[in-house]
Amino acid sequence: MTERDRNAARGRSRWYDRIREALLGEPASREDLLALLSDSRWQDVLDPDELMMLRNVLEVAETQARDVMVPRSQMVVLDVDEPFEQLLRTIIDSGHSRFPVMGEDPDEVVGILLAKDLLRYFAETPGSSFDIRERLRPVVFVPESKRLNTLLKEIRASRNHMAIVVDEYGGVAGLLTIEDILEEIVGDIGDEHDPSEIDPIQPISENRYEVRALTRIEDFNDYFGAALDDDEYDTVGGLVIHELGHLPRRGETVELGGFRFRVLQADRRRVHVVEVNRLAAPATD
Repeated sequence: MTERDRNAARGRSRWYDRIREALLGEPASREDLLALLSDSRWQDVLDPDELMMLRNVLEVAETQARDVMVPRSQMVVLDVDEPFEQLLRTIIDSGHSRFPVMGEDPDEVVGILLAKDLLRYFAETPGSSFDIRERLRPVVFVPESKRLNTLLKEIRASRNHMAIVVDEYGGVAGLLTIEDILEEIVGDIGDEHDPSEIDPIQPISENRYEVRALTRIEDFNDYFGAALDDDEYDTVGGLVIHELGHLPRRGETVELGGFRFRVLQADRRRVHVVEVNRLAAPATD
């Protein structure tokens, strides 16, 4: 055996010792184990997806709730005193299965409503009066600093698939679902209702469109060839609120830049969806 062969054999031996230490013993640190998984020779043992998941399992222990939560501004919520028809419309339009239900205080989450509980109401007590309070599930509150590995255990133990994330003052900062945590490990779990899969501007008929309020004004202008001002407000929803001078209710309209905006979906905190009609150009003499 040449000196080169002996050096290669010693290198392989050290590498196998490191694997044995990682799998059978205690690695010196999480960083050492991550470095080991980054070794290109693991590619002969595990496929890329398996390696990714192993790394993500280790890294999720260092990830906090604030890093992956849905921020408050993007939460779809229900108001405890909303009429039943409006609650139902919000649920249908969103495509979600779980909804925080808010009280009078902006930071008061009184419970979680599951869409399937509404189906049970229709199946078991059709025609009876609906009281949302009777259908609410308990709320799980977690701090922004909660580590995801700990949170995953708690969510599984409590059988609550949604948690409300609160800031240091107890205010609502966002929400987190078990799907959000699992996506940190296995990657994106897409479904037909994910915003990334839905065009924020949906044609309904000629010159009539349904637009999500979070659509950036720049994207709106590009789509319609419009020139709405985006100096002060970034989103269509923000611009509509500014032009009306207050947080609008469903059905309110405003005309701006050759378009009529009608609020289709809103709650006491934000606008969610607007209908946009392109107005006919004024006749010229």
